[in-house]
Amino acid sequence: MNIVYFYLMREDYLHYLWQFQKFDLQEMKTVDGAVVSVISPGLHNELSGPDFLYSRLRINDQEWAGNVEIHIRSSDWYMHGHETDPAYDNVILHIVWVHDVDIFRRDNSPLPVMELQSLVLPESLNSYNRLCAEDHGKWINCEKELPDIDDFVIDNWLERLYVERLEKKSSLISELLSKTAGDWEAVLFQMLAKNFGLNINGEAFLSIAGSIPFPVVRKVRANALEMEALLLGQAGLLEKDHEEPYFLKLREIYLYLQHKFALCRKGVLPVKYFRLRPDNFPEIRLVQLAAVYCEHAALFSKLQKCQNTQQVHELFEVRLNEFWNTHYTFSRRHTARIKKPGKKFLDLLIVNTVVPVKFAYLKSEGKDAFEIVAPLIEAVAAEENEIVKKFKTLRPSIVKNALRSQALLQLKKEYCDRKACLHCAVGLEILQQQPHF
Repeated sequence: MNIVYFYLMREDYLHYLWQFQKFDLQEMKTVDGAVVSVISPGLHNELSGPDFLYSRLRINDQEWAGNVEIHIRSSDWYMHGHETDPAYDNVILHIVWVHDVDIFRRDNSPLPVMELQSLVLPESLNSYNRLCAEDHGKWINCEKELPDIDDFVIDNWLERLYVERLEKKSSLISELLSKTAGDWEAVLFQMLAKNFGLNINGEAFLSIAGSIPFPVVRKVRANALEMEALLLGQAGLLEKDHEEPYFLKLREIYLYLQHKFALCRKGVLPVKYFRLRPDNFPEIRLVQLAAVYCEHAALFSKLQKCQNTQQVHELFEVRLNEFWNTHYTFSRRHTARIKKPGKKFLDLLIVNTVVPVKFAYLKSEGKDAFEIVAPLIEAVAAEENEIVKKFKTLRPSIVKNALRSQALLQLKKEYCDRKACLHCAVGLEILQQQPHF
């Protein structure tokens, strides 16, 4: 046994070898010498239970149908308690890298074991080790190979990653939908609030929106001062003393609304200012959100009808109370300037709110959600952050639009950082290019 290969070996590589049959199929034998041939390797099981389901094998002259379990060592069967688990009664073959102990099922019948280490080419193992070995000098494992991967592989993988990211964002949307009794307008309000808060205040703004029953928003949205007071008051931004008449009026209105609708601030997170540009101060973003809802009834329905980014931008191009032309907070005065949401901010709303909510809704309606939202997200410029910039240095053509930049964030977090190369289309392509039997 090659000790280096043994210590670098990971079970997901053995899954890859079996799933794609990347070993010497002509020399397959159990450790007892029985000849093994594969009719079907089975379906890879990502959930609990045996690793491959519905496999079909021939061992000597007997055909078997059942499941396949894979471990690095035979003894892992006992370490994982499979000998007492009925879910493993139908395992017909135990595939291991190293055989170190005989294996028996729950009924004490012997389980055939096949050792893979002698069936895999050294070149294939070297490629796997180079790809998956820990290298603290690398940003990602495949940084040397990434520039040479075929465009077709990259394009299809990034599209799949973006859909995967949308699906992940849909989990929060589903949770909010459940809490609001299926009210998509209410869900949109909370998602917009979260993203008006950006990274620093996203969770705080979400908690503010969540503390306000959406029927209250519907009732007060026709009055700009009431809508502003509602959001600023629930954020706790009307509690300090100021002599400014506008502030005093907002506080008076909020106290009335708080009593009328029995509003509670329990669970509302405090807003933050640290490292925020003044245009992103909580007061500014909250009154902008208030202005959007004063301007547009049935905002969810209007966004569903938007076909391009310009139409979306127009819905959010609102003007604020004149007070905010000279203030970022109630106590901070500056030279007069009109504060409107900028293009980059509006593009972020499209990326993080409009498209995910639209996708989730269309999917719930049984429509081809991705095909409908793809043109909208592809029309948005790629985000600028350190991860996207780094990928661009490795492969300049990889960053084309916001769909790509979102997909790259998903790739880095869920695959590269977790060293999940064998679950990545790029990693699999690199391994597929190596010689096999």
